[in-house]
Amino acid sequence: MTSPSVTSTKPQAAAPAVRPALASLSTPGHDTGLLLLRLVLGLTMAAHGAQKLFGWFGGGGISGTGQVFTASGYPAGDAMAVLAGLTETLGGLGLALGLLTPLAGAAIVGTLINAIAVHGADSFFAPKGIEYELLLTAGAAALALTGPGRYAVDRFLPVLRGHRLAHGALAVALGVVLAVVLLLVRD
Repeated sequence: MTSPSVTSTKPQAAAPAVRPALASLSTPGHDTGLLLLRLVLGLTMAAHGAQKLFGWFGGGGISGTGQVFTASGYPAGDAMAVLAGLTETLGGLGLALGLLTPLAGAAIVGTLINAIAVHGADSFFAPKGIEYELLLTAGAAALALTGPGRYAVDRFLPVLRGHRLAHGALAVALGVVLAVVLLLVRD
């Protein structure tokens, strides 16, 4: 006979380990896909900016690009060429490296909104369409909103290590607002 004060206890099952939300979303395939998107989009935009700044890759350089900006109604065409060239080059390199990704993506978004507005939306498809600019804009906005993935410099920056949707959304909103301001100074 056993004493009523002694009860047999069953060993309790261990509680399942809780995985952080970031770890469950960030898989090697996901991170590799983001890296590929960042590299292609970022380096494409950096090269496009180098066309404006340095005349590389058949570009017009500052003076040639400045004339295009002036003809498109922007004041101070050369200054606008430098602004666009720096934005595309630095934003593109930032995306490629995954450095300050929300701001880099927003810089590209703002630049391409201006490109779409200047190019016009008469047609969707090339040669006079906007599909190329729209695709780059969507890709840059997506990277700003999702974050760069694990294979990025942002992983080493405490404020951006755990990407927040709010960072990306605010950055994209800033890019859109600055793009609209530049469009408003256009003749």
